[in-house]
Amino acid sequence: MSLYEGIRLISDKQTVVFDIGSAYTKYGYAGESVPRGIIKTEVKCPESGKIRKVFSYEDSQDLYQLLVEFIHLLFFRYVVVSPKDIKVIIVESVLTPTEFRDTLAKVFFRHFEIGSLMLAPSHLVAVSTLGVSTALVLDVGYKEATLIPIYEGVPVLKAWQALPLAGHAVHECIKKELKTILPNDGSDVEKTIEDIKVRTCFVTTIERSLKLQTDELPIAPPSVKYPGVKTITVPGSVREKAFELLWERDNDNLSVPTMILDAIVKCPVDMRHPLAENILLIGGTTMAKGFLPRLKSELLTLLKSNLYSEKLKISTVKFHKAPSKANYTAWLGGAIFGIADLPLRCLTKENYLMSNRVPDWASLIDNQKSDSLINSM
Repeated sequence: MSLYEGIRLISDKQTVVFDIGSAYTKYGYAGESVPRGIIKTEVKCPESGKIRKVFSYEDSQDLYQLLVEFIHLLFFRYVVVSPKDIKVIIVESVLTPTEFRDTLAKVFFRHFEIGSLMLAPSHLVAVSTLGVSTALVLDVGYKEATLIPIYEGVPVLKAWQALPLAGHAVHECIKKELKTILPNDGSDVEKTIEDIKVRTCFVTTIERSLKLQTDELPIAPPSVKYPGVKTITVPGSVREKAFELLWERDNDNLSVPTMILDAIVKCPVDMRHPLAENILLIGGTTMAKGFLPRLKSELLTLLKSNLYSEKLKISTVKFHKAPSKANYTAWLGGAIFGIADLPLRCLTKENYLMSNRVPDWASLIDNQKSDSLINSM
C-alpha cells in the first residue's frame, strides 16, 4: 500500500488523458503537446496467457476483466501514477457502444477509485487543436471511418456518417494478395501487414486509378523487398492497390469521399460552405502517402458529377493542417480540454456511486448546464 500511495505523491493533481482506440492507445498528461507513448490496445489474458485485443470481447464480464488488466498496465507501467482520486479524460468516439462506455466507467470508479472522469468526444476535441469552432472532422482509424460536422462548437449529429472503410479493410486487402508468402503465426501476420502497409504502400492518383479499371493497365510501380525472418517481395501492384477500396463505391454508392459530401448535404444551407472549407483529417490511416491529394481530387470530381452538382453549389474544398500528427490529434484535443475547468462535464466518483450510470451529454436529461439555466429563470 505504501508503494501505491507513493506513486501518487510523485504526480499529485495530474490529469491523465487516454485515447483508447480499437488498434492503438495514446496516453499522457493534460497540458502536454504530445502523448507520452502509443501502445497496442491489447493485453495478456491472465487465465489463458494469450494476447487479446481489448475490443474483441465476448460479453460485459469479459470486457471488464480485459479493461482491468489493460488500465492497470497503463497506470502502473506507462503513466506511472496511482489512479486513486485523480482526474481522467477519455477521448472517445460518439459512436462508442454504451456497453463499452458503462463498463469502462465501472472499472475506473469501482476498481481503480479515480476521482473524476470526463468522456470527451474525439471529433469535438480535435477541433480545439485548430483554434476554430467550425470544421468537418473525418476520422479514419482502424475499424471504421466516421465523420461528424462541428458547427460553432456544436456537433451536427443528424449529419454523421460511418463506413467500415479504414485500416482493417486495407489490412485484409494486403493479406488476401500476399496470403501465400506471409508467415503462418497470427500475431506475426498482423504486425508484418501493418509494417508493409506503412513502409511500402501508398495511395495512387485518381488518373492511374481510372486506368487500373480498364484493360490498358499502366506500368506497375517497382516491387520492393520487406526484410524479416523470411524476406517478402511486395509486388508493385499490391503497393498501389492496397488503399483503392477506400475510394471504390459500394452498392449504395458510398465511399470515403461520398461520406464528406453526403454529410454536407444533410446540413443546413448556411453551414455548407464553411464546412467544405474547414475539413480536418484525423486517424492513422489518413497519414498514408498520397491520401490527402487523392481525397481532394475525388471530392472535386464528385462535385462536378451529376450526383452532387445540383445538390451542392460548391466548387472548392479546403483542408486544415493540424499542429500534430493525424494519429494523435484527438489525444491532443483531450490534453487541451484537460487544462480547462469544465466541472459540469466531469463525472465525479460520488455522483457515479450514487446514480451508477454514465451521463449521455446528447440527452437533455443529463445536460446540467441547460437545467441550471432553466431553474435560474
